Amino acid sequence: MTGWVEKLDAAARSRGSLVCVGLDPDPRRMPVDDVFEFNRAIIDATRDLVCAYKPQLAFYEALGLDGLRALEKTVSHIRDVAPDAVLVGDCKRGDIGSTAAAYARAMFDVWDFDTVTLHAYLGRDSVEPFLERADRGALIVCRTSNPGAVELQDLELTGGGLEGTLYEHTARLASEWNTRGNVGIVVGATYPGEMAALRARHPDMPFLVPGVGAQGGDVAAASRAGVNADGRGVMISSSRGIIYASEDAATFAGAARRAAEALRDEINEALRSGATAAR
Repeated sequence: MTGWVEKLDAAARSRGSLVCVGLDPDPRRMPVDDVFEFNRAIIDATRDLVCAYKPQLAFYEALGLDGLRALEKTVSHIRDVAPDAVLVGDCKRGDIGSTAAAYARAMFDVWDFDTVTLHAYLGRDSVEPFLERADRGALIVCRTSNPGAVELQDLELTGGGLEGTLYEHTARLASEWNTRGNVGIVVGATYPGEMAALRARHPDMPFLVPGVGAQGGDVAAASRAGVNADGRGVMISSSRGIIYASEDAATFAGAARRAAEALRDEINEALRSGATAAR
């Protein structure tokens, strides 16, 4: 059985791309009224340029039942036209016991995501239900780009044989939980130095890297810091920078394609130039 990590590697190789498109529909910015038709146009325009798609569930839940129906259609369309792309459910769940198990069934059996984002603040038993199936898995939120992240993630650990920061410990736990090879971590693009250190300590785990484009992360620095020894193992995620590259009904799909292609090329050029400089 092929897991989502192997699927990601295959998609990155076949597409020559580490780009993940975040599908975050906002009716205030969408140039068309129908959420699914908006997503469909973006997907059809970019499906040969990217390795993953990442719907953020909050945007669909905020639209009520109509939003959830649009998400259902979106997932089905990705499976139809881009079946080799990894489908990331950006849900950031985190609970224990039967609730965690129900969340896992919802994300995998109902919504059919390959992998999902999780908060692991409640520990191993909040994560384990998502890791029991070798073909699915989780991306543990580790180091984020928001200003308030330092309030918890930068806390220094002392005692009990622990050292370093809370986010570094979170990455260590994710690595310990990765017994089936289906765990990755989320690391914001605005911290390329810390990302490089995490990559050195965790060479095999995939990284989801949000924060480029609208959030100001440096694409080249994040790409070089995040890739594994094979030059892959990372999803560089852009949402607003791609899906709202144009807010005109006649041009938004073409603009999204150009933005995704430009991001793909910028990443690849950064990796090529970095490899040349290292020689």
